[in-house]
Amino acid sequence: MMHANALRRPACAGAIFLVATALAARGEETLRVGVNLATIETLPVWLAAAGTGGAGIAISGGGIPALMTGTVDVATHAETQAVRHSPANPDLRVILTLAEYANHLVARRTAGVRTAADLGGKRIATVPDTTAHYALVKTLAAAALSEHDVTIVAMAPRDMPAALARGDVDAVSIWEPAAEQSARTLGGDAVTLDAAGYRERFDLNTTATVLADPVRRAAVADLVRAVTAAARSIREHPGDAEAVIAGKLALPRDVVAAAWDRFRFPASLPADLADAMADEEPWLASRQNRAPRSREAIAALIEGGVWREAERTAVSPHN
Repeated sequence: MMHANALRRPACAGAIFLVATALAARGEETLRVGVNLATIETLPVWLAAAGTGGAGIAISGGGIPALMTGTVDVATHAETQAVRHSPANPDLRVILTLAEYANHLVARRTAGVRTAADLGGKRIATVPDTTAHYALVKTLAAAALSEHDVTIVAMAPRDMPAALARGDVDAVSIWEPAAEQSARTLGGDAVTLDAAGYRERFDLNTTATVLADPVRRAAVADLVRAVTAAARSIREHPGDAEAVIAGKLALPRDVVAAAWDRFRFPASLPADLADAMADEEPWLASRQNRAPRSREAIAALIEGGVWREAERTAVSPHN
């Protein structure tokens, strides 16, 4: 197995150099990338940026909202947020799925929860209008329940483990690391319920305006190429990748390791991405008190050209 430091220098270094070169030709120093600073799914971006010490890439916090204000050129976020934010920002484009995550709920056995059918009447913490919320909705529906059959408690992820342990809530629907931390807090009292018929697609997003600029588009394509190479390194050397993201997020290595099998890092565009987003659209439309859009309108948010371009000119792992 390669050393973790070697993983920090994946075969994407050439692509990162191209990012820097393309921008320098225009008198610009960096491609601004906004990432979710507390989630494991962002690992490919961190590795891509580390390829040459981050030359050509400036990483900051902020997902799609930062993209919409022009603070960043590219941003990470789950596919639900592209659906959620695009009605007010039709310029938004999804260009790559960085990671997929198998969502699940963590519940208290002593609250009488054994299966999803037992969630009726329970208090469940989640972050509203997110993948975690949608995973809860899908899980309830599969058990012939709805949101009206439970009490949904809006809560920040960091507060969920303690709230669950205190009995303030009976279950939590959340992403990592809060899900694993919640299960560890409960110990033998924890019950894990896999989300029914749903997995998160954690994406790289940009705007049609950025893609219409030839220099910026070239830089974005080079970033996608670099992220694709980083994802390959993650798949080939998962143990080292765990160590990198544990350090980046200041998490105990065993917390990351325990959750690791719930993640995939495809760095591609899943064939079912448009279908998943179209399925989410009616729910989010109702949450936003607006009419749902057609599947065609949702599919138009996905821009596959950048990924295909990057694939055609991918950096060889032997370069």
